[in-house]
Amino acid sequence: MARFELRLPKMGESVAEATITNWLKQVGDKIEADEAVLEIATDKVDSEVPSEVSGILIEQLFGKDDLVQVGQVIAIIETEGDSVSEVKSVQETVVPVEVTEIEKTIEVAREIVSSPQDFSGSDKFFSPLVKNIAKEEGISLSELENISGSGKEGRVTKDDILKYIDSRKSEVKEEKVVFSQKPTEPAVQKSTQAVPVSVNGEDEIVEMDRMRKLISGYMVASVQTSAHVQSFIEVDVTNIVKWRDKVKVAFEKREGEKLTYTPIFMEAVAKAIKDFPGINISVDGDYIIKRKNINLGMAAALPNGNLIVPVIKNADQLNLVGMAKAVNDLGNRAKTGKLKPDDTQGGTYTVTNVGTFGSVFGTPIINQPQVGILALGAIRKVPAVIETPDGDFIGIRQKMFLSHSYDHRVVDGALGGSFVKRVAEYLEAFDIDRDF
Repeated sequence: MARFELRLPKMGESVAEATITNWLKQVGDKIEADEAVLEIATDKVDSEVPSEVSGILIEQLFGKDDLVQVGQVIAIIETEGDSVSEVKSVQETVVPVEVTEIEKTIEVAREIVSSPQDFSGSDKFFSPLVKNIAKEEGISLSELENISGSGKEGRVTKDDILKYIDSRKSEVKEEKVVFSQKPTEPAVQKSTQAVPVSVNGEDEIVEMDRMRKLISGYMVASVQTSAHVQSFIEVDVTNIVKWRDKVKVAFEKREGEKLTYTPIFMEAVAKAIKDFPGINISVDGDYIIKRKNINLGMAAALPNGNLIVPVIKNADQLNLVGMAKAVNDLGNRAKTGKLKPDDTQGGTYTVTNVGTFGSVFGTPIINQPQVGILALGAIRKVPAVIETPDGDFIGIRQKMFLSHSYDHRVVDGALGGSFVKRVAEYLEAFDIDRDF
């Protein structure tokens, strides 16, 4: 018999750790190769960890809600092979990585957008889970730095901060009894939020799930970080509608993929970003980072109703067929909960289709640390003035609104407006006779 060490696999260059949310297999259970053993969650997406070998699960090294670093052994599986070296050769495909420096770099870059509280001034490393708990409980940076850590190199673990919170609760209760007579002293803040009570006894009170709490934090942090401003433009997409109606059946027959409007719009956005690279940037403190790659995020619905933003990498290098395949693949995997952590990383600009829900236009919130996001409104038949050499007349056209939200700290009105105008120009100049 041989023992195989199941490690937390590398999930992308920007993913250094994950939280165990559920064990799908228990000690003593038989496991087949490629069968999911446990579920994990990063700060953006949930996923499963499959086994690389067949065998019996004999040990779980972490429990539910524990934070695990990439490369750490999370379980031991006993296989039927006689040689440990045979299993070792498989195990070597998941190489443990030194993540300390990577984590520090990622957290410093993300700190400005991950929380209204600023932990970037600390020399200590705090994991995203610990910082999220600190945010929710109102723990300041100085408090966090003074917590004694029991983790590797003295890091503060989840258990450490929860113990501190429990001890602080008892202290808060005592302090609330004594009211300070000095007006300059701040009032003691509540460390926990009381569960709301239904006044009429009929209202249903439901706690946000983990993903909704994360989304809530991201949205508030984005509004507090960026100076949001919007530009709107109406686009005539009649030629696009006619062309899609004409080729969608042949497209699906030849490519095995449905042709939606999204890849057509994504193609135009990628071309416009190449014309205006000042949109393809991010902000880190007082520095502007000019992104070399054009990685388009597309807002997609999850099975539980929440939204997530998977990323089409190097979107400007894809033709329409490649864009359609990428859009459909990410959209389908989002609906079935099969996205991988790396699928949501590295975006440089985001597109969201509010027209799916019937909205004419919207004012989307920037997906940090990006500086712009484009909302696609519903396509509608409307009366419009049509200009011809023989004069103007009224006709029925297919039109939609583009809503561009951008960060006015680094993107002025000229750039923000010119960019969305260029997207509109590409859409209106769509060749109705083009091939796919």
